[in-house]
Amino acid sequence: MGINRDKPDRWKDDIASSVDLYNSWFMTFAPKAFRETRIKTAKEVAYALNATNNLTNISPALLVQHPKVLPMLRMSTCPPIARDRLIGLAGVSKNLVESMEDADNPRVPPRMPADKLETELKKIAATIIKMADPDIFVWLGRDGAVVESDVSRAATIVADRLCGAVSDPIIRNAQEKRQLLAIAAWLNARGYRQLEAGNGMKFDQMPTGTYSFRMNVSVKMSSDAEDESKVNIPVDALIMPLSAKKGDFPLLIEAKSAGDFTNVNKRRKEEAQKMTQLRNTYGHAIRFGLFLCGYFDSGYLGYEAAEGIDWVWEHRIDDLEHYGL
Repeated sequence: MGINRDKPDRWKDDIASSVDLYNSWFMTFAPKAFRETRIKTAKEVAYALNATNNLTNISPALLVQHPKVLPMLRMSTCPPIARDRLIGLAGVSKNLVESMEDADNPRVPPRMPADKLETELKKIAATIIKMADPDIFVWLGRDGAVVESDVSRAATIVADRLCGAVSDPIIRNAQEKRQLLAIAAWLNARGYRQLEAGNGMKFDQMPTGTYSFRMNVSVKMSSDAEDESKVNIPVDALIMPLSAKKGDFPLLIEAKSAGDFTNVNKRRKEEAQKMTQLRNTYGHAIRFGLFLCGYFDSGYLGYEAAEGIDWVWEHRIDDLEHYGL
């Protein structure tokens, strides 16, 4: 007997309740996240404008010295250019752009030959200059001094463009963190204890009554019995029931949240692929479920149900009991 996948008569009400829960959280959290991101982004835009002399000096030498200005330059064009789109338009290597936009260590690739680096940076600069938005950077191609109010206005527009790209991952990560905290609170109240991260323990060696977050599980890459190649897949939550016997697998749960219906249907095959890999490796004794909050419509639910994947809604978290926890 299933938990929710075999009860389609409940889906409509559950979808509405899940959307309400997500929206309630979003209205509280998102403004704070956006404000924090906006302050950080505005500083980055000001830095980039200063480094490029208000977008009038985009040279290879400058890009080598200030590689972190590239995201701002992409948002300065009409229309704004996505990272992969810049790679295609400029005809430059993916490694160069990704290295310059590395969040932790933006730099040009140290092993790229100097002549190739010079050529590719010139292509990036030429693409940005050609597509620079004249409605934002009104001083480009105009004689006379740059007016400070024009610079301030341009910085605000570019910062807003950048915020849209930066705030979404922040919100998504915060929502996932909140979901895992909800699972932890539910388990702690029932006598479970959390295993410390990085303890070196394999997922099938977890003691009874324990749980862990974001652990890698090794799975076969192919269903071919002769193909022994494996890959690690990350799992959000792993729970070894208090009643587990020797040789039992922990319950594997993927925490999923969504702020609109469109993206979930684009990505619904990911869970099915993960389930297939787990079963090909460990058989049907392995249990894999979803923990949902947000915009998951009947199309998504029907697809997962057809793949044999069950789920628990965050707004009805006590359904975790049906997994024998």
